[in-house]
Amino acid sequence: MIEEIAQKISALRKQKGFTLKELSDKTGLSISFLSQIENGASSLAITSLKKVADALDVPIVYFFASTQNNSFHVKLEDQKVFQMKGAGNEYIRLSGDFSNRTMEALLITMPPGADTGTKFSYAGEEFVYVLDGLLELELEGKKYPVKKGESIHYPSTLPHLWTNPLTEPTRVLCLITPSIF
Repeated sequence: MIEEIAQKISALRKQKGFTLKELSDKTGLSISFLSQIENGASSLAITSLKKVADALDVPIVYFFASTQNNSFHVKLEDQKVFQMKGAGNEYIRLSGDFSNRTMEALLITMPPGADTGTKFSYAGEEFVYVLDGLLELELEGKKYPVKKGESIHYPSTLPHLWTNPLTEPTRVLCLITPSIF
């Protein structure tokens, strides 16, 4: 899947007539990092992929065409696991596909000791419900331990970092706006 994303980024960048330098200027990502991504030598975090999608003027779902289900009802067999750069977090997209959708629903499994890498932020909101385990959320310099059966809802404009401090996986249901896929 990472190879497909790399190929799509490279092809779309060239189709739009952007050099790596121009894409770097638009995304804030280094030229060497973008080159490594396009050559399949590096993967990228979902936040970086969102920057690339915005710079290339496509929705992030463009890079995940195989995970689209094009319906309101998301059947179990249509739920595909994907991973991004980092600690091996697994994502399953639970949202239906329709025009002008503003919310994204994801099932996220974080391995023991995993985190989201660095603090990140974007315009929108996040609602997180812990299904199993414990999610430690760092937000505005404060750590919130969110236990199984608990939730947290916050503006995603605030820099935040997720961590699974346990020796077992943590599973969460996450609803975010705006839709990213």
